[in-house]
Amino acid sequence: MKAAVIESVGRAVVSEIPDPVPGPREVVVEVAACGLCGTDLHILQGEFAPKLPIVPGHEFAGEVVGVGTRVTELAVGDRVAVDPSLHCHECRYCRTGHNNLCERWAAIGVTTAGGAARYATAPVANCVKLPEHVATQDAALIEPLSCAVRGYDVLRTRLGAHVLVYGSGTMGLMMLELAKRTGAASVDVVDVNPERLATARQLGVSAAATGADELDRPQGWDVVIDATGNAAAIQDGLDRVAKAGTFLQFGVADYATRVTVDPYRIYNQEITITGSMAVLHSFERAAELFAAGVIDPSVLISDRVPLTSYPEALERFASGAGRKIVVVP
Repeated sequence: MKAAVIESVGRAVVSEIPDPVPGPREVVVEVAACGLCGTDLHILQGEFAPKLPIVPGHEFAGEVVGVGTRVTELAVGDRVAVDPSLHCHECRYCRTGHNNLCERWAAIGVTTAGGAARYATAPVANCVKLPEHVATQDAALIEPLSCAVRGYDVLRTRLGAHVLVYGSGTMGLMMLELAKRTGAASVDVVDVNPERLATARQLGVSAAATGADELDRPQGWDVVIDATGNAAAIQDGLDRVAKAGTFLQFGVADYATRVTVDPYRIYNQEITITGSMAVLHSFERAAELFAAGVIDPSVLISDRVPLTSYPEALERFASGAGRKIVVVP
């Protein structure tokens, strides 16, 4: 089968590799669509994936075309979205409910072959069946939405909060949509990309600007969310948190990224700084929210490209063009 392969640092190709074979409690999914994500760029840079080569792609959905000998929950022909998380369920973090911090953390498309291929395997427990009205190609958005849902689990925001989101790419826009539905009094978005700001305005943001100085909230925001992973955005966002407010590091920064904090201000103004890592007990809820129309795939997905164009799509994504780019094997 054809698959995208990150062969080495800085090099992605499309190759012929053997078709996957399911284990006893696995299924083979014929991939309908696979989203590109910042994590894929980190893998290309030599981060996250423990070893290369690897077939990337942790955001995917498709149709079951093969089942393992001990699979009874799914059948050939079922359409599913796949949670890429692979946890050991044995370490201290798994046993205390923090599976996303598993000491043996792994993920489809990061540590094992992923969905940027015609076929991919997944544990049956990681598959969520799609209702009839959900298009399979659109359902690749469920995985990033599940990360956003996890972010709001961490935030535990109160009704009437004023929210500032840095970044109006796919993840920033998802955080915007969830903020609107969790009772925010206002949701403002900052991004240096005018095209992406236009999308935020289309979705009904309270205000959109290229910098927080352009926004009228001198006391700061109750919730500030970084969805960029960019050091300058993170540094600026930390300074925009209101007294008793919360800063959420949601975007994935490079390993080497560093910012400075003011410990006295954190103490004196009771500011919370927290993070949200991947998916935790949020995938099925995201699938239900997606089916209920919490996000509009026609707005979020800007590019659908063939698998053969994966290297070029990765370059386009890295340039900041478009919103969610999906490859269609």
